[in-house]
Amino acid sequence: MFRVVIPARFQSSRFPGKALALIEGLPMIVRVYERARLTSAAAVIVATDDERIAAAARVAGADVCMTATTHVSGTDRIAEVARLRGFDGRDIIVNLQGDEPRMPPAIVEQVAAALAAHPSAAIATAAYPVQDRAEYLDPNVVKVVTDREGRALYFSRAPIPFDRDGAAAASGSFPPARRHIGLYAWRVDALLRLAALAPTALEELEKLEQLRALEHGMEIRVVDAAEPPGADVNTPEDLLRT
Repeated sequence: MFRVVIPARFQSSRFPGKALALIEGLPMIVRVYERARLTSAAAVIVATDDERIAAAARVAGADVCMTATTHVSGTDRIAEVARLRGFDGRDIIVNLQGDEPRMPPAIVEQVAAALAAHPSAAIATAAYPVQDRAEYLDPNVVKVVTDREGRALYFSRAPIPFDRDGAAAASGSFPPARRHIGLYAWRVDALLRLAALAPTALEELEKLEQLRALEHGMEIRVVDAAEPPGADVNTPEDLLRT
């Protein structure tokens, strides 16, 4: 059993109010909620600090949890939901970002199942093969490398793994890199632990919160996404891709 929590705020730096941007006539937060409802989740909760987002979600029938306005990340907002709702430390929560209106439900199921299958893991997430060289070099595309068992070794905005000898470049291709998909399944106790920890050096350098978990020794399982992830929305221009 798992729950999906969708964190959403109004004050996005690159696209204020994006949670309410219309996609085929409905607010984006509703489109994300609809995706989550296609999974086997025992519950789907929208976590927000904005009454406009809450109202739109409630019209769609969503369970809404109002949270503090001071959270700096979706992880912190979800941790508050876990505390407010009194979830057990062993429960699994999937963090489905509020700007992922095309996330395939199958990937949500995958990360939840991966965490349930690996008791030693604190977190599970997903990856998909990098599609071209431009994506490989793009710092906005986060890459991940794992060990042979699927445990994350590192996440980076840099092109990893790096082809030192340039054989791939010479052939016109690029290394077998994987793009990280920003979808996480958490055990509640790990979520609360991470939210209580201060940001770490690597996290602040790369601006990647998952590095805080790795720096504190948390095991992150990475699954290969069963299908291509849908387009997320970070800017008004991204709406054209959805």
